[in-house]
Amino acid sequence: MDSPAQRRLKSIQNHILTSISADQSDFQANLTSSSQFVHRQQYSVCLPEKLQTGKWNVYRSARSPMKIVTRFHDHPEIETLHDNFVHAVKTFGDYKYLGTRVQADGMIGDYTWMTYGEAGAAREAIGSALRFHGLQKGACIGLYFINRPEWLIVDHACTAYSYISVPLYDTLGPDAVKFVVNHADVQAIFCVPETLNTLLSFISEIPSVRLIVVVGGVDEHLPSLPLASGVKLRSYTKLFSEGCSSLQPFIPPKPEDVATICYTSGTTGTPKGVVLTHNNLISSVAGFCMAIKFNPADIYISYLPLAHIYERSNQIMSVYYGVAVGFYQGDNLKLLDDLSALRPTVFCSVPRLYNRIYDGIINAVKSSGVLKERLFRAAYNSKKQALMSGRNPSPMWDRLVFNKIKEKLGGRVRFMGSGASPLSPDVMDFLRVCFGCQVLEGYGMTETSCVISSVDQGDNLSGHVGSPNPACEIKLVDVPEMNYTSEDQPHPRGEICVRGPTIFQGYYKAEVQMREVIDDDGWLHTGDIGLWLPGGRLKIIDRKKNIFKLAQGEYIAPEKVENVYTKCRFVSQCFIYGDSFNSSLVAVVAVEPDVLRDWAVSEGIKYDDLGQLCNDPRARAAVLADMDLVGKEAQLRGFEFAKAVTLVPEPFTMENGLLTPTFKVKRPQAKEYFAKAISNMYAELSASDPKVPKL
Repeated sequence: MDSPAQRRLKSIQNHILTSISADQSDFQANLTSSSQFVHRQQYSVCLPEKLQTGKWNVYRSARSPMKIVTRFHDHPEIETLHDNFVHAVKTFGDYKYLGTRVQADGMIGDYTWMTYGEAGAAREAIGSALRFHGLQKGACIGLYFINRPEWLIVDHACTAYSYISVPLYDTLGPDAVKFVVNHADVQAIFCVPETLNTLLSFISEIPSVRLIVVVGGVDEHLPSLPLASGVKLRSYTKLFSEGCSSLQPFIPPKPEDVATICYTSGTTGTPKGVVLTHNNLISSVAGFCMAIKFNPADIYISYLPLAHIYERSNQIMSVYYGVAVGFYQGDNLKLLDDLSALRPTVFCSVPRLYNRIYDGIINAVKSSGVLKERLFRAAYNSKKQALMSGRNPSPMWDRLVFNKIKEKLGGRVRFMGSGASPLSPDVMDFLRVCFGCQVLEGYGMTETSCVISSVDQGDNLSGHVGSPNPACEIKLVDVPEMNYTSEDQPHPRGEICVRGPTIFQGYYKAEVQMREVIDDDGWLHTGDIGLWLPGGRLKIIDRKKNIFKLAQGEYIAPEKVENVYTKCRFVSQCFIYGDSFNSSLVAVVAVEPDVLRDWAVSEGIKYDDLGQLCNDPRARAAVLADMDLVGKEAQLRGFEFAKAVTLVPEPFTMENGLLTPTFKVKRPQAKEYFAKAISNMYAELSASDPKVPKL
């Protein structure tokens, strides 16, 4: 007779088989729980958290419901990033890998390529040179420059010789770079001439550094360092030559060895180092590869920051499939030119750029004349209806309208990915129609080695982030103080928690902070609030704490910023707002009436009442300028500065519903109360943003 545990397992298996094959109707009751429903297309399945309990609240991908993925299905022997690249060199040795645009006579030319085999030889030379300079297994290597082939070659060298890569990026400022170098005891740093100057400005304050390598630098132009510093300065070319002259055997890592420490911007204080092993990263990408298939004929454009886990994950997957990776010139304003030259088949981006593509096309259509606008609308509506109903749209619409739009990204894109922050459903649908390709949105964190969930191929519903990565499992935990529970109808709601081999090892030298986010059962608490849509698809609806993420991925603690700005002479009260659809903060300020009136008198500005003065653009500019000064004095980071302000004459009070009895701003109510002002500020910022290429 079967034991209770065996009977329980059989029950789970029968449940899964029933759920996945359920296709008799659009919705069908899940026999295990009356509050759960199974969609005709089942994207994930619900399981009990423990065999001993009867609560069915854990979701896994329908692709691998009985086993959490840890390895690539076709190549289970790949256990580390080193194994992954060895496989690529062996399988795709003569295929194009790393591409850059050659500059000749001051002109940018076509892409030239390094093969997988050539990149393999280069990583051996760089890794050998690091050994030549005395760096031992486990040493931390800093990478302090933007995307280019050398970044990946150094990273591959780290994996081949069991070094730990530590990406450095200057959006957090020089102080944060100095903190990371010292915190991780970085021993060697690869930089470019521009970032070398920053390093040299505090060279005496980073005692762990023994070697600095300048990519793109010329030996005779490198400055001399004092002998007392103990730091060797080399050009990348010279280091490469040193490695070629003293090649060393690989020191392959184990799956449990640390591969990288990725520092996140955090919320307050100093950055936190997320420790990720080879097993973490391979598991995450292997799970994602069950949904996404690329091939050696694909071409990927790399311009998303390699310091972030999103692009790192994309690169690991590109290596596995033998994809060619072309790099942008380093200037977002020239990205469209790079796309035209490279003509990629795979394009991954963030909502900020997709929103600009959307706005650019819509504005171009509106200004094209009545007849062309009507043609576009007819083509768009017809193609969208066909796609949503599962039919093939008429190729006529592509010939007449959409092929011209496709050329904006080179004309060959067959896959578009979006991550880092939510993509508007309208923009998602727009991309699918205009570019006629697969468009998938994903959700993830550095702490989960990137992908937590992603939209499944063939799922045309927008506004959600899909089903769990087969390499992890997800549950929603009740948040009663925010009225989110598993009993909510029509959809269970709660804090998104993740468990599996993709979960990070902890924050480097910060065990207390790790225990704050990982519970005793191994669940990572993300702080995001989600709900389950029919079919087991995850939708993100809120944040648990008063912390939010901007479109570029930076986390903001609004109270911290508000406390700084209330020191401004014009500011009586301040409400800071931001979200993951936008890349900057905006502020609503209840003004100090007397201070603002005195300023108006000094400027000779006439007004009828305080409300009229608050609406004067000159007053808004003066207040924002003063806020900037106060912010600089308080050493706010660049993304913590409000980029637009709305002035209001009335204070925030309990009577108007904007303050708690303890005089704290009620954020959800303030967001709703000032919704129009917030929308107007972001519209103005979007219209004046020069940093993103306009179509």
